[in-house]
Amino acid sequence: MKGEKAWLLKDVNGFFQPGEMTALVRAREPAPLLGTPYSARGCAHVFPNPTQMGPSGSGKTTLLDVLAGRKTVGEAHGSILFGGSKPSRAFLRRFTGYVEQFDTLLGSLTVEEMLAYTGDLKRPITESAESKRTAVEAVLEALALLPCRDVKIGNAASKGISGGQAKRVNIGLALITNPRVLFLDEPTSGLDSFTANETMGVVAKLVGEGVTICATIHSPTAYAFGLFDALMMLTRGRVVYFGRQGQAAMSYAIEHWPHDGKSAASNANPAEWLVDIITLADREGTSGTLADTYASSSLAATTVKQLDAYMSDTTPLPKHLEEELAAQSETATPMWWGLRTMLKYRTSKNYKDGEFLGPRIGDKFIMTTLMWTLFWGIGKRFTPDNYINQSAILFMWCVIPAYGAASYVPSLVLERTLYVRERADGLYTVITYLCAKLLDELIVATCSSLIFSTATYFAIGFQNSWALFWLIYMIQLYIGIALAYFVAAISPNLDVANALLPVYVTFCLFFGGFIMDFRTMPAYWFWFSYIDFIRFAWSALMVNQYSGPKGDPVWINGQTVLQHYGLKDFKFHGQAHYTWYTPTVQPWANFGFLCIFFLVFFTLTWYTLKTKKYVSR
Repeated sequence: MKGEKAWLLKDVNGFFQPGEMTALVRAREPAPLLGTPYSARGCAHVFPNPTQMGPSGSGKTTLLDVLAGRKTVGEAHGSILFGGSKPSRAFLRRFTGYVEQFDTLLGSLTVEEMLAYTGDLKRPITESAESKRTAVEAVLEALALLPCRDVKIGNAASKGISGGQAKRVNIGLALITNPRVLFLDEPTSGLDSFTANETMGVVAKLVGEGVTICATIHSPTAYAFGLFDALMMLTRGRVVYFGRQGQAAMSYAIEHWPHDGKSAASNANPAEWLVDIITLADREGTSGTLADTYASSSLAATTVKQLDAYMSDTTPLPKHLEEELAAQSETATPMWWGLRTMLKYRTSKNYKDGEFLGPRIGDKFIMTTLMWTLFWGIGKRFTPDNYINQSAILFMWCVIPAYGAASYVPSLVLERTLYVRERADGLYTVITYLCAKLLDELIVATCSSLIFSTATYFAIGFQNSWALFWLIYMIQLYIGIALAYFVAAISPNLDVANALLPVYVTFCLFFGGFIMDFRTMPAYWFWFSYIDFIRFAWSALMVNQYSGPKGDPVWINGQTVLQHYGLKDFKFHGQAHYTWYTPTVQPWANFGFLCIFFLVFFTLTWYTLKTKKYVSR
């Protein structure tokens, strides 16, 4: 029922020893995913009685997320301890690795660059560049990625590395900082049996190097299943087996679980045999019996006894482990280093990519070319029949950057899963990410605005300050970028963002001062013109145009152009009989107000990225 809560994990107890590989196995059809306890290099990790409560039918929460501290919804009760101590959130981000089921990589980077990028962000800045290169080489060799080190990751539109190689790259990203524990979510998902065996074989070798591994795995091959040291199987959130993998698991199942009489020896894949039994029990509604049997078994009693021993162990941890467990900073590097690294790897690639530069420069080229051909030289002709044209072109000059902001929306929306993963991995803070993304755009916007505004100003023949004409256009581009990012941040998907942005911009058009005279606006709407960035930009350019040597010419009913549009010395008479005086617009003051608009949208974007949960798990 809607609004009700259901237990997805209940009375789950377990542990695993340092330097082991443990499997979390689930049933064949959608059901609560099961899990296993864990440990890190040099210290045991235990969790007595963790329970998970979340909305009914969620289906997205897993024990792996609870263990790795990546659960974003629901309530957890119980304890998850590393070496007998509760880990900080920073520890889980910096000193554990998490390999997600679906690949989240930067398609523009090569395999080696992807690893180097992550290493630069997660390894200490005091470490030498040579040492970091050595670490990258070690990961490439350990994961059999040397043959494809210079191959681009690729994406849906551009062919790159294979699925198996992408999976190993994801594992490499988690290994580049020598994690205490490596969590893997479905590492063989979508892979053929050969590639799955190859991938898990590489993962198993890491155990010998001191990495403790905890993995969820679905329908493993017999070879892959045999690589694990320990196994936990759950059904409907309750443990039905926790212990050693292999013959111990088969013996327990044969003795305690109902089956059709087939022995383990007669089955080609013990993993499938075990999963088939609990899947059938789940379908028939008898899975609770399997859980009750385990709860009353000597195996469960032994697990509880071992947990009690871990919990009562007062042996102090090594100092470096205590410091790691108590870490407060979620990133290993400061903000300036994060910016430097993202500019080095991501920005440099973007500036060589036509797909990135095209929408950001092409639309400006097309629109400014249209303006030149339509309005060539009209800025110099101060005649009554031309004032409307001058006002219109200045208005469009302010509006185009706002509509053009649509090209910036996908940048944030389409890489949302990458952002969530990299944030959870402790690669950077929100402010670092946002500043790096904005720098990507602002550098291009600054250069393009200088070129196109200069050409437009002189081609059309506008008057007075060229600098103001350029800066207004540039800050409008900045505001458009920040607005697009804010819309992208608050929108659940790209479709909503693409619909929301033009609606807001169009709304602003009505209060910009050109479509409707300020003096005829209803009093209950006039206030919006003061929070309309288009109004401030257009007003500044109008005053700039009509305050030069040719002055502000008389136009309609004895009023000058600026007076006609309500930009100079007028009294406002609203429908509610409000009256106030509006002085002449100050162009440079308006530019200052536009800078504030940029800062406001920037702040709103930062706050949204920091507080909004983009993934429910």
